[in-house]
Amino acid sequence: MIEVHELTKRYGERTAVDRLSFAVRPGRVTGFLGPNGAGKSTTMRLVLGLDTPSGGSSWIGGRPYRSLPAPLCAVGSLLDAKGVHGGRSARAHLAGLAAANRLPRRRVDEVLELVGLDPATAGRRTRGFSLGMGQRLGIAAALLGDPEVLMLDEPVNGLDTDGIRWIRELMKSLAAEGRTVFLSSHLMSELELTVEQLIIIGRGRLLADTPMRDFIERHSQAGALVRSPEPERLREVLVAAGATVRPDARGGWLATGPSAAAIGELARANDLTLSELTPHRSSLEEVYTAMVASATEYRGRAEERGRAAGRRDTGEAGE
Repeated sequence: MIEVHELTKRYGERTAVDRLSFAVRPGRVTGFLGPNGAGKSTTMRLVLGLDTPSGGSSWIGGRPYRSLPAPLCAVGSLLDAKGVHGGRSARAHLAGLAAANRLPRRRVDEVLELVGLDPATAGRRTRGFSLGMGQRLGIAAALLGDPEVLMLDEPVNGLDTDGIRWIRELMKSLAAEGRTVFLSSHLMSELELTVEQLIIIGRGRLLADTPMRDFIERHSQAGALVRSPEPERLREVLVAAGATVRPDARGGWLATGPSAAAIGELARANDLTLSELTPHRSSLEEVYTAMVASATEYRGRAEERGRAAGRRDTGEAGE
């Protein structure tokens, strides 16, 4: 289990993580979301003891990372797949980690097989690795100590379709064993298929800590995919009824606002023939994008009002 309480990190006048609190529980895959610069990577570095917090605390299995007697066996992490000596082979890199942590040499072969790096590839120097191969090696290193906690930053970066499917099933299987799996990614479609719990931050602050399905359902708008032999007249009718209408990649219109039943009634009332009317549920990407944009706009306006008030209090002239 990962626990974060009032965690704060400042760099001069800039606050990267601002009194952040959450818990990542075992037995499920938890996704960590936020726009670029939200503080995700900084938070992970703080939990792993790579940076010193300005305030607050973080715990893994009930104790700070730096006090873990065998860190690699307690938590496996991947923050930067390029953090490997390019002159060493994949096997030598893992063997060094195993020796330093008193792990049996056979464990190296086990994780190499698990991540799909064959003996020939494992014997090559890592400077010649593709991005996807580097990711597989980084995941192998994270799994080397057979840890109860996994923290992965953009684990699917550089993987092909088969690799993405593989990491998805691996994360689910590890969570099913009762492990704590915490991963960040910008690939929303993949997160929607993988994670059960979401932790979302913006500007270093917590925006949401919720089951993913609840998050999508709570923030989704009613809508439908609708097609007609008269697409332009259909669009005009939908817009006049207050619907937001945009083209769908599959053809037809994606209309949000009215329910599918209401759209059917509109079509009947306007003597429109429909060739398809399918209720539409918002995706994680749609809901997340709208939420983050709203939070950013709200905070931006609030901060501007605060600056304006400060200028008035100090007698500064506005622009």
